[in-house]
Amino acid sequence: MAGDAGSSGAREVVLVLAVAGAGLALAAVAAFGPWQPSDDGPQDRGATRSFTPGMSAEHTQ
Repeated sequence: MAGDAGSSGAREVVLVLAVAGAGLALAAVAAFGPWQPSDDGPQDRGATRSFTPGMSAEHTQ
């Protein structure tokens, strides 16, 4: 019964392990990759804006 799985069961285990390995690799890249832009890259901060209350500054778009 359970021992009669044969090569299809082994193939399924290999597939599951391959998908798990790919997920771990993507998680490692996300966790240990650079979060800040490099010095030679564009200095775009996206949607964030610096704001100091009580000080007026020109806003560029």
